Amino acid sequence: MGRFSRLGNELYTGKKSIDFIGRRWLWYAMSAVIVVICVFGLGSKGLDYGIEFTGGAEYKVTLPSSQVNQDTADEVRAAVADSGVDDASSPVVTTSGQEQILIQTPPLSGDESQVIGDAILETTGASADDLSQTELGASWGQEIAKRSLIGLAVFLVLVVLFIWAYFREWKMSVAAIVALAHDVLITIGVYALSGFEVTPATVTGLLTILGFSLYDTVVVFDKVRENTRNLREMKMGYAEAANLAVNQTLVRSINTSIVALLPVGAILYVGAFQLGSGSLKDLALALFVGMAAGLYSSVFIATPLLAHMKSGETAVQQAERRAKARQRAMADRYHAVPAFPSGTPAGDERPAPSAADEPAEPSPARAEAAGKGRVAPSAHGPVAPSRASGRNQPSRKPRSKRGQK
Repeated sequence: MGRFSRLGNELYTGKKSIDFIGRRWLWYAMSAVIVVICVFGLGSKGLDYGIEFTGGAEYKVTLPSSQVNQDTADEVRAAVADSGVDDASSPVVTTSGQEQILIQTPPLSGDESQVIGDAILETTGASADDLSQTELGASWGQEIAKRSLIGLAVFLVLVVLFIWAYFREWKMSVAAIVALAHDVLITIGVYALSGFEVTPATVTGLLTILGFSLYDTVVVFDKVRENTRNLREMKMGYAEAANLAVNQTLVRSINTSIVALLPVGAILYVGAFQLGSGSLKDLALALFVGMAAGLYSSVFIATPLLAHMKSGETAVQQAERRAKARQRAMADRYHAVPAFPSGTPAGDERPAPSAADEPAEPSPARAEAAGKGRVAPSAHGPVAPSRASGRNQPSRKPRSKRGQK
């Protein structure tokens, strides 16, 4: 950790720097490849919508609390899958509270529903009175999707207005929106490629990662604004100052993301491999992928894109030219020292220049700029003798010698 802390300090002070802005086309290419893969998976496999969006059958069986555990849920899942009903080959079985087990399947006919019910009762040993069945329609899921889209649209509008009002820069709003779209698209693509079921918990996770990604991006943009506050007095260009801001916040972004990803990753592992809980793993997958994508986009997409859009502004171009001129001057500090040909005598032995080679007398302002001190102006005429010559000039003695001869 000490080495990591030293690295963070060196990145913050600029002793070490990772060129995020200069290699922006590499990051763009990497993001394009990831997005294309996600779009391909979304188009070829599509999303596996849960029963809440497509409708289906839901069974609830009431059991003693000693039987309501993961082992019983696994047994019920295997019994329903082996019942011979093709549409129920992949049921969603979870525990609900301390006395119920919940089984969800796609829409079934009357006979198929009877077969599933018998399999549940035979496996759990419950009576018919302990089993209840509910048919779920797709209208509720469609209403959830509609309200989620409305919430997403309102969120994006508020994001644009907030960033524009806070930073006074519409290009920062555009860069932040592009980063958010990048994160959402990658998360949805991972869902399509992994085959995880899309449930209301997935929608909740997607809306949550928007806030996380925006938070990380705003932190980096705030440091960019601090480093580029006065373009005329900057000793570096806009792109270099923005790159310094990313390096200064890099360690903080990594630490924040790791702290957030560790518990979410643990929930994802437990939900997917231990408990098999549908809503738990769906929420954890959305959070895990979205947080990782948010860290990537805030560092590799949002800030390089901002610097790219700002590069066409006149003030930014002037700052870049001043920075390049300063770098050339610092690279060779002695480029203005006059050079003499070899064999030229040194010191007083150097031959006096001829009248043709004598340089013109520099003006007082130029002489001062060259570091030669102030230059007295030329006299307008001869100096006349002073009328005060020959007179006794007054003098002032110190107090201790006054009155003494």
